[in-house]
Amino acid sequence: MEQSLRPVVDETRGIYRVPRRAFVDPGVFERECRAIFDKCWLYLGHASELPNPGDYVTRKVAGRPMLFTRDKDDQYHALINVCPHRGAVVCRERKGSSPAFQCMYHGWVFANTGRLMVVPGHAGYPADYKDDPGKQLSHAPRFDRFGDFFFVSFAADGEDLATYLAGAGDYLKLVSEQSSKGMTIVGGTQEYSIRGNWKLLAENSVDGYHAASTHSTYLEYLKNANGSTHDTRLAGFGHDLGNGHAVIEYFAPWGRPIANWIPLWGEEGKREIEAIQQDLTARLGQERAERIAKQSRNMIIFPNLVINDVMAITVRTFWPTAPDYMEVNAWALAPAEESEWLRKFRLFNFTEFLGPGGFATPDDVEAIEKCQTGYQAAREAQYNDISRGMLREGGSAYDDELQMRCFWNEWDRRIQEHGA
Repeated sequence: MEQSLRPVVDETRGIYRVPRRAFVDPGVFERECRAIFDKCWLYLGHASELPNPGDYVTRKVAGRPMLFTRDKDDQYHALINVCPHRGAVVCRERKGSSPAFQCMYHGWVFANTGRLMVVPGHAGYPADYKDDPGKQLSHAPRFDRFGDFFFVSFAADGEDLATYLAGAGDYLKLVSEQSSKGMTIVGGTQEYSIRGNWKLLAENSVDGYHAASTHSTYLEYLKNANGSTHDTRLAGFGHDLGNGHAVIEYFAPWGRPIANWIPLWGEEGKREIEAIQQDLTARLGQERAERIAKQSRNMIIFPNLVINDVMAITVRTFWPTAPDYMEVNAWALAPAEESEWLRKFRLFNFTEFLGPGGFATPDDVEAIEKCQTGYQAAREAQYNDISRGMLREGGSAYDDELQMRCFWNEWDRRIQEHGA
């Protein structure tokens, strides 16, 4: 008998088991593409990537080549980067500035709004050929922004972005409010791949339980760097943000360039950190300022956007191309007005822990790939256990597994709604 895809749940006994078939079955992957990635709001980019009219970036979203542009009237566009003539990718550059794009195959030219401007040999076509809606670059069916974060959906209908984000919206604000002049992407795009199922990275990104063992080397490094008496414990809570989104919010031993000084940074930066704290308090009030400055957050926005607001801020997406393979993109985000001194520490923190060559990411990649290897025995060893904290009273601790259960409940709902 074929193993069921549905999680096995018993709230009274504290049981939550996820079938490992969900990580290896090609049929499940195809259903996910249709039920999740064709339906959900998906992250496209950040406004700071297009600082001037005419700017653009290209990237893949759910397997589709996308062209994210800003036109001369400061309007943003999410274009399918595919020529309507024969289907070639139109813009082949990663980023740049241009009012128009020419397809290399037959020379059709499109404005950065998607409008068809030039058709070589136009005498062979009807006079109004260029005005045909079907001859323009296609736009994403839905395109919206939350602050400076832009999203697309390939479903023509569905809930609006703000409703979809639910409680995650306030956590995006906690990121944006760190600057009075706007947040900006710095340092380009980090790209790497993982031989593992995409859902493993979704789980890992909000898994506080693995930190002490998987990242013990980094925690020991912090202890040595900051002095043997420095507290290396992590403590906080996990929260269900609705619609499959979840976050862990906690106190941690690392410094935060936004306003959490540590001895490793030396006395020279202490006054600057204190000034940032004062500005946050003046703008947002003491309670919210303290929360932004002192607490770290790891958030998953279903299905595949992760915001790590920790010793630096990383925006991360991961796109599956097969049941056992994903492509990861990551960006560092920082206050636009940040000093060179603090920016240096922020980028050091980003590469030291969060980057593909840092303390954390190689550990996480290895753990994910070892899990994927283990799932080859999914017929015999059928389930993952993510029940930690189900019977805990007084809220979910940061190292419980509520966050993963939020993700899997939404995954299950969407897979069941879509059917076979």
